[in-house]
Amino acid sequence: MKSGDATTIEVQETSAASKGKAPLIPAPLPPPRPEGWRKGIAIFDFVLRICAIVAALAATAAMGTSDETLPFFTQFFQFQASYDDLPTFQFFVIAMAIVGGYLVLSLPFSIVTIVRPRAVGPRFLLLILDTVALTLATSAGAAAAAIDYLAHNGNPNTNWLAICQQFGDFCQKVSGAVVGSFIVVVLLVVLVVLSSMALRRI
Repeated sequence: MKSGDATTIEVQETSAASKGKAPLIPAPLPPPRPEGWRKGIAIFDFVLRICAIVAALAATAAMGTSDETLPFFTQFFQFQASYDDLPTFQFFVIAMAIVGGYLVLSLPFSIVTIVRPRAVGPRFLLLILDTVALTLATSAGAAAAAIDYLAHNGNPNTNWLAICQQFGDFCQKVSGAVVGSFIVVVLLVVLVVLSSMALRRI
């Protein structure tokens, strides 16, 4: 090699961004969740609403027809027990009728959630209104249950007499109405939970 000759060595340039770093690869997207479970929840919601409608209307009818007159008195002097003698039972009939009517009106919205399982608006509306109906049914059932307990057992401290020994049919219908209202309460609790689960996973 002559001293006057210049030797050129080519050096391959490397990007500064690629030194010591792995190439950026986007993270894989999670697989889409199947829609079957949402539709299953919506169908179960529809069935529970029908059951709650039946229980609410049965409770309303049982309380509304609770009327008994003791047979061994004359027509001028009779002992009679009826639901409209007590404001608590009147409130029960009105409240359970409102709950039953609401549940009937909620069926179209429940059908919408079956057809469109990912729809947020109808599900959120049902969640709010179900909570209101749950509060109303709970208050009516609890108040009627307290009066029904006094009718069966009485309260000597306040001179409340147990009237169910004389008015057996009346107390039987009242007790059935109270049980029906508690069934409605349980079904509404399940409906609220189902709506919350569906909204959480959308």
